[in-house]
Amino acid sequence: MPGSPPRLAYLVCATPRSGSTLLCETLRATGVAGVPLEHFEVLRHSGRPRQPREYFEGGPGAAVELLPALAPPRPDPEPSEAWWARIRRAGSTPNGVWGGKLMWSHVPDFLARVRELDGLDGCDLDHALRILLGDDLLLVHVRRPDTVDQAVSLWRAVQTQAWRAGADGDGGAHARYAFAAIDHLVAQLQEQETAWGAWLRATALRSLELTYDELAGDAPEAVGRVLRALGLPADHVPAPATRRQGDARSAAWAARYRRDRAAHP
Repeated sequence: MPGSPPRLAYLVCATPRSGSTLLCETLRATGVAGVPLEHFEVLRHSGRPRQPREYFEGGPGAAVELLPALAPPRPDPEPSEAWWARIRRAGSTPNGVWGGKLMWSHVPDFLARVRELDGLDGCDLDHALRILLGDDLLLVHVRRPDTVDQAVSLWRAVQTQAWRAGADGDGGAHARYAFAAIDHLVAQLQEQETAWGAWLRATALRSLELTYDELAGDAPEAVGRVLRALGLPADHVPAPATRRQGDARSAAWAARYRRDRAAHP
């Protein structure tokens, strides 16, 4: 077995561009709520985080041509036992709290690694999380009700590889609108969110839901809800270090997509 679980743990369950980074970075800044990085983003088949073209497997070819070629795979020889021990340490603060984030698209890769751990062969997600992180694990579900805005944000990000406001230098001026790409991502995000919702309804693990709008409107209050659910002090939540990337161009693309979608019943 992989050892005893943390004293206290939570897992942010999300889809891309849902506000989860704002939540996790603010939780991390408290210094008492673990280090909720995206510990599971490096995929075994490539040794890299998900690459732009991998969002479009089976999707529109024209959109793919706007994206950089896939980088060559990097061997990942790390044994699963060492992988989990590293993540256990990396996600913890000195007070024994562990935090992490898991995208639905990373669940298959996560389970493949976990099933190589002693005693966990064939386990499902619920059982894996209980063994690794404890029966008192808090699941923090972050969702973005407006999937069109979410898909537009994701399409811009995969083109520019800028996942934070200001990281693209030119404001993403080289990014191009593409109906087929956004439409593909809308369907993909809806499918992933549906899967999270079904799994969260089925598990008996405790959970808390936050929306993108709640985080964008009052991040300290939303973060305070998580801290209180964990039994941690929530009196002095720092202001978020990240800011919303959406701008007039994103709004224009979303409006254009809705018009185009209406013309493609």
